[in-house]
Amino acid sequence: MAEIVLFGEPMAMFVADSVGPLDKVNKFTRSLAGSEVNVAIGLRRLGHSVLYVSRLGNDPFGKYIENCLQNEGIEIRCTYDTEHATGFQLKSKVNSGDPEVYYFRSNSAATYLTERDVDSTDFSGTRFLHLTGIFPALSQSCRNAAYRLIERAHENAIPISFDPNLRPGLWKSSKVMVSILNDMISRCDFVLPGIEEGEILTGCKDPKGIAEYYLSRGVKMVTVKLGSHGSYTQTKDKSFFQSCVGVNKIVDTVGAGDGFAVGIISGILEGLDLYQAVKRGNAIGALQLMVRGDNEGLPTKEKLEDFMRSSHDETTAGD
Repeated sequence: MAEIVLFGEPMAMFVADSVGPLDKVNKFTRSLAGSEVNVAIGLRRLGHSVLYVSRLGNDPFGKYIENCLQNEGIEIRCTYDTEHATGFQLKSKVNSGDPEVYYFRSNSAATYLTERDVDSTDFSGTRFLHLTGIFPALSQSCRNAAYRLIERAHENAIPISFDPNLRPGLWKSSKVMVSILNDMISRCDFVLPGIEEGEILTGCKDPKGIAEYYLSRGVKMVTVKLGSHGSYTQTKDKSFFQSCVGVNKIVDTVGAGDGFAVGIISGILEGLDLYQAVKRGNAIGALQLMVRGDNEGLPTKEKLEDFMRSSHDETTAGD
């Protein structure tokens, strides 16, 4: 059985070949997208065994996604849906800033994942479960499945990391989103919000306040991503800021947070101390920033080690 289990929606992605509004672009290059997919790919490239569970449409996009995951060496358990299509997205090409992303995922095959998919999953030998806030936002059945995943992890003493990855457009209201995600996060061990996400979820504007909000609710470790300012990490025993790793040029911001999660999870699994795990997260996030695409910058262990040897960052006490 795989070390890490992920549930989510993989999507075909079409990235514009030229800069400009999506409605003006004539040519696109197909790729693979999805937050959980990115984390799965990143962990596998670092040598960890990964199980990815989802539903795909019985269509060319679904077959393409399955082939991509197999080529990465990821163990997949995807049900093919003959009535609902695989989701896809369009993404603009930019020279700076965040790209425009347009989703076609309403009523997709993945939105029909259920608790039965969770209960039929073998967790023997699993060492880690990673969840994002996207999966429970897809549908009520996905929300129920996410809660069941957390229950199964608790039953099997499996630690859980949670990346909020807020998608307000997928929720009935911001109030519902905040309530449900905070309830889920309180049942997890590690939470990895961005600073803006943390403010939306907790009402706190500073990273220490965000961390203390979740630590008081039972979370063991909180790492707040601070963009170009690095990250802030706090547990009940320690807290520290870590500067970001130097980036020559930011090409595409999408996927950097997933790369950060890859570093944290892999570091924990490999027994790194907390400082080194966060440093690895910062490094993988930086590598992802320097390439176009959601997961193309996720490194092998050799590439990561080379990059970390040549990079410089700083750790400072949080108190």
